[in-house]
Amino acid sequence: MNQPVQPGDSYPLGATVYEEGVNFSLFSQHATGIDLLLFDRPDDPYPSHTLHLNPDEHRSFHYWHVFVPGLKAGQVYAYRAAGPFLPRDGYRFDPTKVLLDPYTYAVVGQENYDRQAASQPGENCPQALRGVVVDCNDYDWEGDAPLKIPYAESVIYEMHVGGFTRHPSSGVAPEKRGTFAGVIEKIPYLKSLGITAVELLPIHEFDEHDAPPGLSNYWGYSSLAFFAPHRRYSSRQDPVGPVTEFRDMVKALHQAGIEVILDVVFNHTAEGDERGPTISFRGLDNLTYYILEQNHPADYANYSGCGNTVKANHTVVGRLILDCLRHWVSELHVDGFRFDLASVMARDKQGAPLADPPILWSIESDPILARTKLIAEAWDAAGLYQVGSFIGDRFAEWNGP
Repeated sequence: MNQPVQPGDSYPLGATVYEEGVNFSLFSQHATGIDLLLFDRPDDPYPSHTLHLNPDEHRSFHYWHVFVPGLKAGQVYAYRAAGPFLPRDGYRFDPTKVLLDPYTYAVVGQENYDRQAASQPGENCPQALRGVVVDCNDYDWEGDAPLKIPYAESVIYEMHVGGFTRHPSSGVAPEKRGTFAGVIEKIPYLKSLGITAVELLPIHEFDEHDAPPGLSNYWGYSSLAFFAPHRRYSSRQDPVGPVTEFRDMVKALHQAGIEVILDVVFNHTAEGDERGPTISFRGLDNLTYYILEQNHPADYANYSGCGNTVKANHTVVGRLILDCLRHWVSELHVDGFRFDLASVMARDKQGAPLADPPILWSIESDPILARTKLIAEAWDAAGLYQVGSFIGDRFAEWNGP
C-alpha cells in the first residue's frame, strides 16, 4: 500500500471494488475495536498488513469502514474484533480469532482450516478461513435473463452438486467431477429427463469439518458464508474461481431452459452451540446474530436442532438475509430459493412465533425478488409447524411430514 487509507463509507456492506481501490464495511454494535487483515496470498499464515480502525475516523454508528487505495479484486482479507468476553451476558469477543466478513463473496483457506483451532483458546490465524474481494461487475452474462417458468409448468430436480457427477459413470472428466462445471457437462442428460429446474442442495460456503470425528459434512447444512459459493464445488481454484464457475453454470442452464433454485439455510450457522468455533458471526457480534436463552445468555436457543438459531428478525440480520437473496438473484441470476426450516424465520428475537414476521414479509414484498420462486419448508425443529398456513401470498410450501 503506497497511499494512506481513507475513512471509507458505511455503505455498501462488505468489500466493494472501485477504480481507485476497495471500500470495506462491517457491522458490529458491541465491538470496541476492529482490525482489517490483508493477505498477499490465500495460504499466507499471517497478513502482510493489519489496519487498526480508529473509531473516531472509521466508525459511523455501529458500522466500521475503511477505504484502501490501490487494492483490487482478488485481494484476500479477514477481520479481528475486540470487545468483552462475557458469555453470561451474551458477549463472545476474542481478538485472537480471525473472522470472515459475513458479506464476503468468496472464501479461501480451506486447505489449512482447522475447526478445533477456531474452537479452542488462542491464536488461529494460520488455520483460519479468509474472504476474497470480488468485482461483481466483471462478468459477461451475454444477455442472460430469468426464465420465469410458472409453478404449474415446473418439474424440479433436487441435486447435490458434489455427488451428481462424482462417480466415473457420469462420464465427466475427473477434474470436473462434483463441480459446477460438471453440471454443465450433464445438461443434455438433464434435458432428457424433461425437467424445468434444478434445486441445488446447499452450495453456500459450508464447514465440511462440522461432523463427528472421522467423518465430513456432506450435505452442506452448515453455512459459513451465505454470499459465497462452496469452493470445493468449483474446478477453478483461483480466488474468485467459484463465483465465475457458478455463473457459467447458471448461464448454461438458462440457455437450456432450466432454472436454478438454491436450498438456503438461514436458520443456523456452522458455529454451533457454546462449545463451537468462532469463525464469523459469533466473534463479530454474538448478541446481534443469534437467539440466546433469555435466562442464561451463555447458551444458544436451538430451534434449528443444529446448536444455534439465527436471529432472523433482528433488523441487521434481516437486512443481511435480504441483501444475500438479492445478491444471488441480481449478481448470480438464480431463479428461486427453497428455505430450509423456514419457520425459524417466523420467530422473534427471543424465539417466540410471530404472526407477521418482518423478514418473511420483506422477502415476499421485495421488488428485486418479485419474479423469484420462494419455497418454504414450513416447520422447524422445535415444534412450530406451519404447513398450509405459512405467511403471505407468494411462498409455496413443501409437503409436511
